[in-house]
Amino acid sequence: MLQTLSCGFGYLAFASMAARAAENNPQAPKQTHFAPRAKRVIFLCMRGGPSHVDTFDHKPKLIADDGKPGPRPGSTLLAPRSKFAQRGQGGLWISDLFPNLANHADRLCLLRGMHTDLPSHPQAFLKLHTGSSQFVRPSLGAWMLYGLGTVNENLPGFVTITPSGGFGGAQNYGSGFLPAIHQGTRIGSEGRPISSAEAKNLRPPSPGERQRIELDLLQSLNRESQRKDPHNSEIEGVIQSYELAFRMQSQMPAVMDVRNESDAVKKLYGIGSPATDDFGRKCLLARRLVESGVRFVEISHGNWDHHFNLTRSLEGGCNSVDKPMSGLITDLEQRGLLKDTLIIWGGEFGRTPYAQGADGRDHNNKGFTLLMAGGGVKGGFSHGATDDYGQAAVENRMSIHDLHATILHLLGLDHERLTFRHAGRDYRLTDVHGDVAKAIVT
Repeated sequence: MLQTLSCGFGYLAFASMAARAAENNPQAPKQTHFAPRAKRVIFLCMRGGPSHVDTFDHKPKLIADDGKPGPRPGSTLLAPRSKFAQRGQGGLWISDLFPNLANHADRLCLLRGMHTDLPSHPQAFLKLHTGSSQFVRPSLGAWMLYGLGTVNENLPGFVTITPSGGFGGAQNYGSGFLPAIHQGTRIGSEGRPISSAEAKNLRPPSPGERQRIELDLLQSLNRESQRKDPHNSEIEGVIQSYELAFRMQSQMPAVMDVRNESDAVKKLYGIGSPATDDFGRKCLLARRLVESGVRFVEISHGNWDHHFNLTRSLEGGCNSVDKPMSGLITDLEQRGLLKDTLIIWGGEFGRTPYAQGADGRDHNNKGFTLLMAGGGVKGGFSHGATDDYGQAAVENRMSIHDLHATILHLLGLDHERLTFRHAGRDYRLTDVHGDVAKAIVT
């Protein structure tokens, strides 16, 4: 049947159909609203809510008042579990828990006035990723891909590495009402080593030419379904996903294979050391992906939900990400990529300045810190502040909508103009809110 199809219907006819489809490729590179400072994003997502008062938000009064009554009735203030010191020429206060990252202090931009709506993980995590805690909405990565398009048609434009299975699951990297082709491509699963992860079905079951003929037959049936149901965007998503999967076979396996990286590079990321090997491999994979043209890469890491055993667990978590993050910044800079690659580090909220039990902190959505580097943000710079104890943001406060507006701005996209028509109205990532934090932009 396939041989008859190849001779009668003709491979050239299918090639012509593919060419026409490429003209309407929803992931083709697009013009930005204004000159971008960043071209790509690496989001290091720390699931669970890292404690800002133990890491990047130095509070001398909290140290001085350790053990005294806290702001909540019956609470007791708990001093940071490690010492802080001023780092770099800018004098950023950074905890001793990040000794390697501290060496990059003059490249870091700390957003210390963050706040979000709710102190519960699922809602706050979804808000961080999609801008909404109540409704199914496109993720930040999907909006970015929709607005910018991709620069390498052989790779997905949006990749999520070992994403969380809870706290919203696939919604955190989904496309919502945007065309399905903009959703993230998942690599690996939460709780499993990235060294054993792979992108499924990258080895073709039949020779390339034969597989192309088989795929063309399948796509002709999909196009016929699309003709009968032109308003079903999922069909176009399936068509484009099949084409992307076919093209990925030529490049994705090589991008994911880190074995050819030098020993010096692997050491830079902490690969080979038990504490840092897994996250180091994720960071190195992220560098290889963005270097190859992927627009948005998210790396998930947990658990930072330290209700108890704060001292030991926080030290372990910081130790596992500190050297890989430092290595990522160094590697990107050496390759000339840091200046237009925006790195974001943080979680869905922070922790309370008062104790939970003997050695823990509760959720705190009223004030926390996110970290940025590269991609057009000021280095050695602190923006915003919490109160004397780190309980609530009080200066240059930034909501999640403000954060998203600022990220899009760095990418050359006006968050008020990046819209998609759905259910009779124009939607955007920031809903009807969001102010760009222009003070952090170079």
